[in-house]
Amino acid sequence: MIENPTPPVPLKTLVESLLFVAEGPVGVAAIAHALEVEATQVDEALTELKRDYAERGIRVQRSREKVQLVSAPDAARAIEKFLGIDGTGHLSPAALEALAIIAYRQPITRPAIESVRGVNCDGVIHSLLARGLIQEVGRQETAGRPILYSTTFDFLQHFGLRDVEDLPPLEEQTEKVLAEAVAETQAAAQTVAERIK
Repeated sequence: MIENPTPPVPLKTLVESLLFVAEGPVGVAAIAHALEVEATQVDEALTELKRDYAERGIRVQRSREKVQLVSAPDAARAIEKFLGIDGTGHLSPAALEALAIIAYRQPITRPAIESVRGVNCDGVIHSLLARGLIQEVGRQETAGRPILYSTTFDFLQHFGLRDVEDLPPLEEQTEKVLAEAVAETQAAAQTVAERIK
């Protein structure tokens, strides 16, 4: 009796299975290593999964080189009701303003955020860190080596985004003001660093 060989499992299926059992965001490189394939092949499989999930209750969420499976943003109310979660944890206008600056200019330093907002942001930054919407991602190589902040997976989930690239485009004038303020802060930090040398 001849046994039929087991057909190979499609890469997309394997990637989906790893994301399903992962406890949180997983690096694309880690998936590629586990499956003994190239990272580009994993990227292709993720693109296929995104297409497959477009009309379903699951989404592939990506932040830089990490990915995870999440529920569809449109299902948030039903999920909150089912799990008994109070979804009224609103952010203050100041927190939303700072968060928008971080989202559009990440990674960014506190002085750059304060330059755009025109006020001290210590409390707002602390609040956003505590809520897990932003994270420290390193230090800028200028005087004082200020901390760089970026958004997190929780930020993407909170706003129903698959990726930071899903943010709506800024108006041209807003983009210009934001870019100028950040550039001024970086230039000032560089001047201080040169004076210290």
